[in-house]
Amino acid sequence: MDDIEVAGIIKLRIEDAIAGLALSTEARWNQTEEDWRIFLHEGVVFGIRDGMRLVATAALLPYPGNNAWISMVLVTATHRRRGLATRLVDACLETARKNGLTSWLDATPDGAAVYGPLGFTPTLQLRRLKLATSGRAAAQPPSSATLDELRARDRRATGLDRTALLAAFAQRPGSRIVAANGAIALVRDGRTARHIGPLFADDAAAALTLVDAIAQSETGPLLLDAVASQGAFPEGLTASGWTIERPFQRMRFGPATAMAEDMPFAVAGPEFG
Repeated sequence: MDDIEVAGIIKLRIEDAIAGLALSTEARWNQTEEDWRIFLHEGVVFGIRDGMRLVATAALLPYPGNNAWISMVLVTATHRRRGLATRLVDACLETARKNGLTSWLDATPDGAAVYGPLGFTPTLQLRRLKLATSGRAAAQPPSSATLDELRARDRRATGLDRTALLAAFAQRPGSRIVAANGAIALVRDGRTARHIGPLFADDAAAALTLVDAIAQSETGPLLLDAVASQGAFPEGLTASGWTIERPFQRMRFGPATAMAEDMPFAVAGPEFG
């Protein structure tokens, strides 16, 4: 992608993954060093330093089909309320504009209030849910599925070919792709909890059955980001012990360029879409 020059803003490199992780860890997010490396290798991450210290970031991750995801918008506590996040998001938007990309992001309620006046349009709503203790009973693990199967369902639901992202997830130690009764999901490590998503299913009952099988075959806390409009799904999760941690508002800047045939039940995460 074309670089842009903005005073005080730098483009980060792969060796900045640890510094980026320190920011997301300070914010108590679930990202790992491997997540940061995806952004630094496949996209562009803008940063601001105070001396040698990285104090703010924002990332732009392009996908085929003229779309890109903005995320990892982070500012360390000592440097907030100085307009750094807005400057970095503007740098992402300018890079997207120069490359003809429609920009997407998943915003917290406070973030949505900032991004709306910038020209972002709300689309769907997400709910992050957590299961504090999994492995509730001995169970037969769900069946393994292939990356091709997951990629095909993901493309139907997003209109994007995200093979590179899904392959990077699937190839990590501890990751698995599982399926049962018309539902399929990817499970991967996070910094504080294992993450389920993306998750696709023929109906809410199949999605809930698969999540329950995953939970029974895991041993620690789990997170997933459910699509709120799939009402029976998040309702079924809360009824079975999952708790809602926070909402996210998906927003788009620019024209819709991807046609989705299905709606996911859970997304890959607010940082990836």
